[in-house]
Amino acid sequence: MKNKNIIITGASKGLGHDLAISLSKENNKLFLISRDIKKLNQLKNKCTFKSKHKVYSANLLFPEETLNISKEIKFFFKNKIDAIIHCAGGGLGLKQNNLNNFDLLKLLNLNILSSIELNRLLLPSMLKRKSGKIIHIGSIASNEAVGSLGYNVAKASLNAYVKTLGRDLARKNIVITGIAPGGFITRDNAMDRLRIKNNKAYKNFIKERLPRKKMGLTSEIIPLIKFLCSDNSGMMCGCLVPIDGGESISYNF
Repeated sequence: MKNKNIIITGASKGLGHDLAISLSKENNKLFLISRDIKKLNQLKNKCTFKSKHKVYSANLLFPEETLNISKEIKFFFKNKIDAIIHCAGGGLGLKQNNLNNFDLLKLLNLNILSSIELNRLLLPSMLKRKSGKIIHIGSIASNEAVGSLGYNVAKASLNAYVKTLGRDLARKNIVITGIAPGGFITRDNAMDRLRIKNNKAYKNFIKERLPRKKMGLTSEIIPLIKFLCSDNSGMMCGCLVPIDGGESISYNF
């Protein structure tokens, strides 16, 4: 993963933040997207070769913003896009089971619909070059139903999208994949917020849910993402790979 043109959504915190710092060390050129421009600028200053990177503030709760994002990306990379990594997502604190249509749509927009629209706008550039990798960050909630109703629905939909589009584009050398992490911690992600807000619940999660009795780290997840972005990931098309330290309990016959 060197000297590539890479887009990261949800880059200002969590996995996206750590991934950007790691990829910047390998002379990659990054286009970093998030709502929080202040955090994006702080991230850029942490990156190696920071002059090579561009930050862009956008709210992915509104898929219509992706048109302007795509124009900026195409101009910045001169239509040469090697990889898109969709880290944006979350439950937005919407934990109720009787979600109204408006709230469910917000969750879908953030976790999948904005990603789909950005892919649609950028895929022609990849197809023209006959090369490209798109990685979606899902969750074991897609199969385990361990999250909130809306979050589970959004991540399960993401599975179907990765599988379907991955199969459709496999013969065109466009590799669509995803990962399904279990619990992991980094600054300002969901587990970090739980640790601060309710340390007892955080410790109980580790004790009851994680077989190895320790929380995952982004340093354990990032190598998998780099592999999925690499030239060796061709057989992964349409795959959503669990990386959960044995946390998930579902399986298929």
